[in-house]
Formats: sequence, C-alpha cells, structure tokens
Amino acid sequence: MLHEALTRKIIGCAMQVHSTLGSGFQEVIYQRALAIEMAYQNLSFEREKEMDIYYRDTQIGTRRVDFFVEEKIMVEIKAIAAIEDVHIAQAMNYLEAYYMQIGLLLNFGSKSLQFKRIHNNAIGKEELLSQ
Repeated sequence: MLHEALTRKIIGCAMQVHSTLGSGFQEVIYQRALAIEMAYQNLSFEREKEMDIYYRDTQIGTRRVDFFVEEKIMVEIKAIAAIEDVHIAQAMNYLEAYYMQIGLLLNFGSKSLQFKRIHNNAIGKEELLSQ
C-alpha cells in the first residue's frame, strides 16, 4: 500500500490521543491534541491548510483540511457517533480537489477510535511521479 508506514504512524498518534482523552470532546480539541502528538512523533504537518476549490479552471471557493502530513497524506477529523458514507464521500472529494492520492478519516467521537483510509484512484501513477 502507498504510504502504509506513514498512515500507520498517523493512526498510532490518533490512538494515543483517543486513549488519553476518550470520546466526548469537540473536534477542535482532538485536532489540537493530534497536532501535539504528531509533533512529538516527529511528523511534519500543516494544520487547517486552506486550499482553493476550482470548477472548470475557475476558483469557486476554499476549504480547510484539518491536516496535511509529510506533504503526502490528507487527514480529516470528526468527533461524531459514527462515520457514515457522507463523511467518506466528503474526504474523497477533498482528495480529488487537492490532487492527493491518500487520506485518512479519523473519528474520535465513538467509544473506540474509528479510522478509514481513503484512496483517490482518479490520480494515475504518472501524475504522482510528476509531482
């Protein structure tokens, strides 16, 4: 799997945050704690990076993704009862909009940490090699 070691390390950080804080906090609390844990684990990241959204070469808005890790993985955080298909679709839309291949959807709101690895199959290997 592409970036398997990196995604495992990010998930490990999220597990540490969830085991320490448990569920029940707002998303921003988990975001702040995950930033501390990823820094502790020597992961480079950008938090709440604002990206332009385009339609037919026209910029139509912006969106902030929770984290870009090591310039390779998009991480979106939730603090909800359970991950649903709409959340997976949202994460996939972000991957496509940002031309990224791999993302993680992390949910701190359930009793146990929930995570989904999201793949953007629309990007071919040739495009990745040129980046």
